[in-house]
Amino acid sequence: MPSGLPADTRMGAVALTVRDLEAMATFYERVVGLKVLARDGARINLGAPDATQPLVELHGAPDAPKAGRVAGLFHLAVLLPERADLGLAVRRVIEQGWRLSGASDHFVSEAIYLRDPEGNGIEIYRDYPKADWPMVGEEIQIGTEAMDMEGVLAAAGDTVVPPDVPAGTVMGHVHLSIGDLEAVEHFYREVVGFDRIITIPGQASFLSAGGYHHHLGMNTWAGTGLTAPPLGVAGLRSFEIVVPSGDERTALLERAGAAGALAEETAVGVMLRDPAGLTALLPN
Repeated sequence: MPSGLPADTRMGAVALTVRDLEAMATFYERVVGLKVLARDGARINLGAPDATQPLVELHGAPDAPKAGRVAGLFHLAVLLPERADLGLAVRRVIEQGWRLSGASDHFVSEAIYLRDPEGNGIEIYRDYPKADWPMVGEEIQIGTEAMDMEGVLAAAGDTVVPPDVPAGTVMGHVHLSIGDLEAVEHFYREVVGFDRIITIPGQASFLSAGGYHHHLGMNTWAGTGLTAPPLGVAGLRSFEIVVPSGDERTALLERAGAAGALAEETAVGVMLRDPAGLTALLPN
């Protein structure tokens, strides 16, 4: 059994392979509100205006095949500091002429949902104060009901919508679409070291470190027949799990090596391949 991940473990950049690099970058700038941090050939990094590390990496590949029924990204989830910021995010989406695909209250957070021009799912959310998260014993209760859109918009007041998300915006969690819940959950619990927060048997599981409501979600709602994505397919390329502790990171890598999950060591970190064929990057 793993000793668990450090409480300050967090999610980092989500890397996407995209067919139209400029159109996608424009979307993440204007609709989501991320700022271009760097451009390097066919790669564009975007993040919060105060950040040096990106939240989204776009890798242009015009000939990338479109994903079929394969495992991949359900959504990336951008976490904003305050409720007023979420209200401004709603207005930004509307002002840019984009359409929301949902808006929910999850009891621990309020969230809006949309899709980028190539169909990748995006959640933009804000957390309720942790003291207000509903608990039954020691278990966090996560659910879904309609978000109070009027209240969220009112929280933003008459503030002019800024071009960028606020300082302090981070990648709150990543949610995967997979075909084998048991195998993938086992990997991220027993090999990586996340704790299970809640599970919907046979459908979905939510995992975290440090008592957060979830850093990593996974579901089989697209069906259990999903296969590993072919190399170079458009969509999810990798996602980062940032483990600050050197000792815990070393222990994680030892577990991953024993499980045969070490895919590649690169200049920026170590890639792990999960049972769904998806790539988690442990950055240096």
